[in-house]
Amino acid sequence: MKIARLSRDDNETYGFVKGDKVSTKDEITYLTGVPIPQNVKDFLFDGWYDEIKNKTNELPYGESISKYKILPPIPNPNKIICLAFNYVDHAREQGLQAPEDPAIVIKPRTALNGTNSDIVCPDFVTQLDYEVELALVIGKNCKNVSMDEAFDMIFGYMVFNDVSARDIQFKDKQFTRGKSFDSFAPCGPWITTKDEIKDPQKLKMTTKINGELRQSSSSESMFIKIPEIVSKISKVMTLEKGDIISTGTPAGVMLNKPNAVFLKDGDKVEMEIENLGTLNNTVKITKSN
Repeated sequence: MKIARLSRDDNETYGFVKGDKVSTKDEITYLTGVPIPQNVKDFLFDGWYDEIKNKTNELPYGESISKYKILPPIPNPNKIICLAFNYVDHAREQGLQAPEDPAIVIKPRTALNGTNSDIVCPDFVTQLDYEVELALVIGKNCKNVSMDEAFDMIFGYMVFNDVSARDIQFKDKQFTRGKSFDSFAPCGPWITTKDEIKDPQKLKMTTKINGELRQSSSSESMFIKIPEIVSKISKVMTLEKGDIISTGTPAGVMLNKPNAVFLKDGDKVEMEIENLGTLNNTVKITKSN
């Protein structure tokens, strides 16, 4: 199932997506007879989705999703955890070796952004970069998870863009500030439940900037694989329902390239992961005070 968080006329809802059509919360309630909650996190993680997922065969999918603004799928995750240098080719292009243990950065939830929205960047940032990543959405509170248990803790997957201000990274000599600007975490366009993805380690991933292919890889190229990521992170911190883990980016970013072409005002960023959908965002450079 593909589950999107939506807005129209300042009213928030959510629904199931099929192609370019959607069945919204109200339709789901009417046709299943289950009074599912208003809050999407309650619906996803407190048993309501499990209660109705086998009752949805007759949903009409009568509305075009284009009538809605597609919001970030999770409104207020407790944690957004991003892995650095977790693709061998990306680590190699930086002159590094992929680390044996997850090298993580925490993004604030105020960085969340949806598809078809602007990546808003102040003009004092001079090296704005992109990173296509496969994100995991945690479905259960968990601690000290074994690798065998890891997939049971995952609710689903989505596309994630770990937008980064490289000049600030270099100035700070660490990643947090350069990755934490508001709107620097586009994700979605919806959550695809794990049962729809046969093998999340074999998904094609691409980034196009103004139609030009910049990244082309597969999640197969991750160095630390998904079960080990979940297991090792859970041994450091408790993972909670709705947490997002973004699993690293492949080669093709502009970081440390001799003739780097960083993102500029008006650039169109298109990121696609096989079977998960496409993120479309536009760069908007704003004047700083």
